[in-house]
Amino acid sequence: MEIRVDDLTGKEIIELIGEHLQGMSLNSPPESIHALDLEKLKKPEITFWSVWENGELAGCGALKELNKKHGELKSMRTSSNHLRKGIARNLLHHIIEEAKQRGYSKISLETGAMEAFMPARKLYESFGFRYCKPFAGYQEDPNSVFMEKNLSPINGLLTPTTRL
Repeated sequence: MEIRVDDLTGKEIIELIGEHLQGMSLNSPPESIHALDLEKLKKPEITFWSVWENGELAGCGALKELNKKHGELKSMRTSSNHLRKGIARNLLHHIIEEAKQRGYSKISLETGAMEAFMPARKLYESFGFRYCKPFAGYQEDPNSVFMEKNLSPINGLLTPTTRL
């Protein structure tokens, strides 16, 4: 499996982003879709990665810098031909490590509240993401859930100087 920064110009990635946007429109009302199209994914504050397995596009995801300490996970998608192979798990790990290297103290995300998004929410929970209030201009929405992961090195653990 190879994870690489992608410039969003290849036929395969254009098709996968189209599949992603179509999936969002099938499972969410228009006012609750926060997925980015190709042009918005090309903004300088966004780094976009594609995942390749044996020469085939297997998935994608992005990290948007909200500020110097806070990133947002965007556009996570696994190709339908590569489901349940660990693609999303490996990519999420890669993006979290990149966020830590950038010095972010937190990474947040918005995803759907509907049943179709349950596998994604379970994946995020398994990585330590916790449910939170809307962030970065998002509004409360019954069709959206918001999650965040603290990336600070201590991450809530007791330190040697902490007294009980």
